[in-house]
Amino acid sequence: MNAPYYADDTVTLWHGDCLADPTLWTSADALVTDPPYGVAYRSNSRRDTLARSIEGDQDTTARDAVLAAWGDRPALVFGTWRIPRPKGTRMKLVWDTKGALGMGAMDLPWKPAHQEVYVLGRGFTGRRTTDVLTYAPVQSMSRNGREHPHQKPIPLMRDLIAKCPPGTIADPFAGSGSTLVTAKALGRRAVGVEMDERYCEIAATRLAQGFLDFGEVTAS
Repeated sequence: MNAPYYADDTVTLWHGDCLADPTLWTSADALVTDPPYGVAYRSNSRRDTLARSIEGDQDTTARDAVLAAWGDRPALVFGTWRIPRPKGTRMKLVWDTKGALGMGAMDLPWKPAHQEVYVLGRGFTGRRTTDVLTYAPVQSMSRNGREHPHQKPIPLMRDLIAKCPPGTIADPFAGSGSTLVTAKALGRRAVGVEMDERYCEIAATRLAQGFLDFGEVTAS
């Protein structure tokens, strides 16, 4: 990673393995990331352009290595009940997806409609609110459908980042750039790393669009 894939006055995006040079992102002030969960994800989306799997999703090795490099500082980390929570988790937030998520086990009379967000470290600020965050996900088949299997909606990311301590936001699993786009729209500095170049391209395009992407309320 000799030069950033994208850079502007507030955001820097690197293309490569985030663990190859952790110094690129560990100097930030808060970590907000959606790592590979470790569930061997396979998408059933009908969109041929949406990836069927996630790099490094066979286990939690990548997640745990990143958190070890980050230490005990403030972090918000997406995950699932299907695997052990990160060491040092202080609280679990629930992202209520308004009934929209995967199919789940078809032999059960319930379907999944939430994901988990783990709170680690200290220093979070803002008004005290519920631990259930209700936002529609980015739909896969809509006009502005998701470009990444786990792409998170901007309003959800805004809610999370707004309560992070002041300073730079880091996302070592940047994906399609939702964390970086939201941080930029909130006037926060941010740094991200993404292994897959096609997602770097998507993230760079979103970041170059400026604040237009911040209006993703229903489509994302």
